[in-house]
Amino acid sequence: MAKKKTPHAKTILNRRARYDYAIGDTYIVGIELTGAETKSLRLGHGQLIGSYVTVKDNQLYLLNATINGTRGITISESDQTRTRRLLAKRREIDKMIQAKQQGKTIIPLELLTQSHYIKLKIATAQGKREYDKRQTIKARDETRNMRKLIKH
Repeated sequence: MAKKKTPHAKTILNRRARYDYAIGDTYIVGIELTGAETKSLRLGHGQLIGSYVTVKDNQLYLLNATINGTRGITISESDQTRTRRLLAKRREIDKMIQAKQQGKTIIPLELLTQSHYIKLKIATAQGKREYDKRQTIKARDETRNMRKLIKH
């Protein structure tokens, strides 16, 4: 029997996160979704920009993440940015609570849809200052110039 071909995996990235934050420990957690949200994410119709993770009653919740519907998949306006519960191991949750108490934030980095389950990669992070961001831009430009010189 032939293997089923999976459609190309659509990973949804939070590209702004690595620019605005110094990334610390990363974790891969599950996310509680409805069927329509799952279908939309598999098609790549979602955004993590501006979203964050909070801790409430010793559980993790994802706030401000947008999941848009498509033609055949309808998601109401209020459900597009609803609060979604994250599924993680107790030890991981305790580590994140401890990091949050130390002044760090928990941010989503990317949504992984290539496997049977939809997972979310989150990280504990420290916010960058303006001069740190300038150094990031400078380093990125230098590596870009080096690659150009190597090609020629």
